[in-house]
Amino acid sequence: MLSKKTVVLIILIAYLLVNLYLGIRASRRSAKENAGSGFLTNYFAGSRSMGGVVLAMTLVATYTSASSFLGGPGLASSFGMSWSWVAGVQIGATFLTLGVLGKKFALISRRTNSVTINDYLRARYDSPAVVIICGIAMVIFFTTQMIAQFIGGATLLQTVTGLPYWAGLLLFGAVVIIYTSVGGFKAVVTTDTIQGIVMTCGTFLLLFFVIHEAGGMSNIISSLDAGNPGWDLMGKGEYGAEIAALKPGALISFWVLVGIAVLGLPQTAVRCMGFKDTESMHKAMIYGTVVIGILMIGMHLAGTLAYPLLPEGGLESTDQVIPYVVMKYMPAWAAGLFLAAPLAAVMSTIDSLLILASATIIKDIYLHYIKKVPLDESAADDDPAYADAYAKVPKYSFALTAAIGVIGCLLALNPPDIIVWINLFAFGGLEATFFWPIIGGLYWKKGNSTACLASTVLGLATFIFFNRVKILPFGLHEIIAGLIVSGIAYFVAGKLTAKEPDQEMLRKCF
Repeated sequence: MLSKKTVVLIILIAYLLVNLYLGIRASRRSAKENAGSGFLTNYFAGSRSMGGVVLAMTLVATYTSASSFLGGPGLASSFGMSWSWVAGVQIGATFLTLGVLGKKFALISRRTNSVTINDYLRARYDSPAVVIICGIAMVIFFTTQMIAQFIGGATLLQTVTGLPYWAGLLLFGAVVIIYTSVGGFKAVVTTDTIQGIVMTCGTFLLLFFVIHEAGGMSNIISSLDAGNPGWDLMGKGEYGAEIAALKPGALISFWVLVGIAVLGLPQTAVRCMGFKDTESMHKAMIYGTVVIGILMIGMHLAGTLAYPLLPEGGLESTDQVIPYVVMKYMPAWAAGLFLAAPLAAVMSTIDSLLILASATIIKDIYLHYIKKVPLDESAADDDPAYADAYAKVPKYSFALTAAIGVIGCLLALNPPDIIVWINLFAFGGLEATFFWPIIGGLYWKKGNSTACLASTVLGLATFIFFNRVKILPFGLHEIIAGLIVSGIAYFVAGKLTAKEPDQEMLRKCF
C-alpha cells in the first residue's frame, strides 16, 4: 500500500502535468484563432481576449504567494485572528487595480499597440532612458523574486513529500518554464485560472478538516480561550504577546505595501492591458474581490482554529503549522489537493514574472533599441529588414523565456546571500520605482520624462537606503519613505520642467 507522502507526491505531479498540458493547449488554440493579431500581441498579451473570470483569477493568482497559504496562516495560529488586520487589506486589491488602472490602460494599450508596461512608459514619456532604466529594474527584481519562488516551491515539495530538494526544484521548475516559454501569456492566464480555482477549493478543504478534527467550533473556542487568550480580532494573540506589525506605523506601512502600492507593480498593472471589454473588467472586479476575500479570511481563520491541533511543545517555525496540520490530520487525497494550492500560488507568481522579464528584453530593448524596428508588426509587410527581424522574434522569445527560467532555477540551487537580501526589498523596490510613473502618467498631463526619471531614481534610492539603515520612526516601513520621496520628485520635477505636452501623446494617452 502506498504511503501518504507517496500519494501526495503523485497528486502534486499530476497537478503539475495538467497545468503543463492545458497551458500549452490553450496557447496553441489562441494562436490559431487570433493569427491576425501578430506574434507579439499573442505571446505577450494573449490577443487581449481575457474574460471576467480569467482576468479575476490571473490577478488573484499574481497577488497571492506561498505566504498566503503557509506564512500568514502559520502566524495566525500564534497571534490569532488579529493577524488578519495585516492581510485583510489585500481583499480590495483586484477592485482597486482594475478601478484605477483598468479602463485607462485598456484604451491606451490599444491606441499605442502596447503589451508591456515599458510600451506604455515609452508612449507616455518618449524617453529611451526611462525605458532602459525601468527595463533593467524590472528584469533584476523579477529574476530575484523568481529565485525566491523557485526555492519556495522546491522546499514545499521536499517538506511534504520527502523528495530531495534538487529533484523537487527540477520537477517544479521544468513544468513552469516549459509551459510559460512555449505558451506565453495565454498559457500563463489559463494556468492562473486553474490555480485560482485550486486555491479557493483548497481553502475550504482546510477549513473543513481543521474544524472537524478539532471537534467542532465549540471545542475549538474553548481551547483557544484557555490556551491562547486574546485570539480574536481585537486581541494580541498568544499569551497576550504584542504583535509588532500591529503597531500603527507598521500596520499602515503594510497596508500601503500590499494594498495601495500594488498599483505600481508591473506584473499586475500589465493585466489591465489584456482583457476583452469593459463588461469583463467589471465582472473581474467583483469575482476577484470575492475570491481574495475567501482566500485571506479563510486561510487566516483556518490558521487560528488550528491552534488546538498543534503539538504541546509547539513547532520550530510558524511556517510549519499548515504542512503539519495537513499531513497529520487530512487524508492523503485531501492533503494532496490542498498542497496544490500553495504550489499553485508559487507557480502563478513565477510564470507572470517570467513572461514579463522576457517581454521587457525582447520587445522593449531588442526590437526597439537594437534592431530599431517599428513596434507595429504590420510594418514587416513593407520592409524586408523589418520582416527578417520579426521572423526571428518567436524563436528568440521562446529561448529567452526558457533561459531566464533556467538561470533562476540554477541560482535557486544554492542562492548567494546577496540574492536573499535583494529579495527582501524586490517587491517594495518595484513599487518605489513604478508607482508614480504609472499613476502620475495616467492622471497628470504635465508629467514628463524628467519627472519620471527623478521619481524612479530617487524613489528606489530612498527605499534601498532605509531598507539598510533602519532609522524610520513609529515602526514605519521603508516603502513609505520611498513613495513619499518618489512622489515629491515626480511632481516637483514635472512642475520645474513643465512645457506644452505633445499633442500626439495627449491624443493617445488621455
